[in-house]
Amino acid sequence: MTAAPAVVTTSGLEDGVPRSRGEGAGEVVLERGPGAAYHVFEVMEDLMEKLKLLRFEEEFLRKSNLKAPSRLYFALPTNPGEQFYMFCTLAAWLINKAGRPFERPQECDDPNATISNILSELRSFGRTADFPPSKLKSGCGEPVCYVLDCLAEEALKYIGFTWKRPVYPVEDELEEESVAEDDAELTLSKVDEEFVEEETDNEENFIDLNVLKAQRYHLDMNKTAKQEDILESTTDAAEWSLEVERVLPQLKVTIRTDNKDWRIHVDQMHQHKSGIESALKETKGFLDKLHNEITRTLEKIGSREKYINSQLENLVQEYRAAQAQLSEAKEQYQQGNRRVMEKTRLLSEVTEELEKVKQEMEERGSSMTDGAPLVKIKQSLARLKQETVEMDIRIGIVEHTLLQSRLQEKSNMSRDVQHARVIPEPAASFY
Repeated sequence: MTAAPAVVTTSGLEDGVPRSRGEGAGEVVLERGPGAAYHVFEVMEDLMEKLKLLRFEEEFLRKSNLKAPSRLYFALPTNPGEQFYMFCTLAAWLINKAGRPFERPQECDDPNATISNILSELRSFGRTADFPPSKLKSGCGEPVCYVLDCLAEEALKYIGFTWKRPVYPVEDELEEESVAEDDAELTLSKVDEEFVEEETDNEENFIDLNVLKAQRYHLDMNKTAKQEDILESTTDAAEWSLEVERVLPQLKVTIRTDNKDWRIHVDQMHQHKSGIESALKETKGFLDKLHNEITRTLEKIGSREKYINSQLENLVQEYRAAQAQLSEAKEQYQQGNRRVMEKTRLLSEVTEELEKVKQEMEERGSSMTDGAPLVKIKQSLARLKQETVEMDIRIGIVEHTLLQSRLQEKSNMSRDVQHARVIPEPAASFY
């Protein structure tokens, strides 16, 4: 038998049940207990269960070739880039499952634009987000789990998912299962079995009660038969005490308690509750007295403050006037300081220009009075004259050499001519 359609909230309960978040989505209760820091793990646990109901492993992870996230994937920071990409892709898939067209974001998309689109879709479902969008860039934390949980709820509502009423097992079956599974619980039957086993193992150390009763009966009969005898005990007191000390540890029943037993926890809870109530009765009076004293002290402080303010009103006005004059003097000082800084800057510029002009004038004066160029010119002229003389000597030597060579050639030619004239005519042949 199914119940009416129910809307899953961030805490996994139906609407109308008190939960840690407000009635409106994203409305955080101001007074949060010490377990509020672990609320994100609870939301993440509910989110994983809702994703399993939506078959996200078959329809999302396998199609996208993504690794299955752990049960605390979005609750703790591990890899911000990977977690943010998984958050965006999973949010897009949930929006599509909720019947809204939403394009799957890519890694190259602007993260701010992607976050704004996801939040706009979340608001279109009637949910609110009372946190800055920048908290979603990390890809983990309570805002991320909250957004995904809201989108998963909308997807479950769109596919028409309904919660069935829980079927509780019969109490007898529960008791039998608990007895079979929990060996730490002791029952009367187990205690009797243990006593029987101990009696079989230690028969020599135990006293048979039936035998004692029979002996006592015979003794009573004998005593009634001999009423005239004086009643005296024949048992030694030292032997009796030793026998009692020997048998006493075996007569004690020790039941070992298990800290895992829920009955012990319930007893402890009741004990703590009674202790808290008794302590509250004692401390409530002290707290009331302390509260009254604090209120009276605050009233005295307030009245004294008003009296001091009335007495020091003139001084306060003078102080305010002095503060105003001080602020005006500071403003004038700042203005004068700015003017001085401006004049100082102009003075430095003029000084730099003056230094440049002085340097140029010194360079020109030194170039006009310096005779070094004339000395260099004279040295160059002397060097040219010397080189000219050397060149003239070389030219004379060359001309003399040419003249000698010509005269030598003429002498050789004249000698050849004379030699040709002196040569006799060849003799006639004798034949």
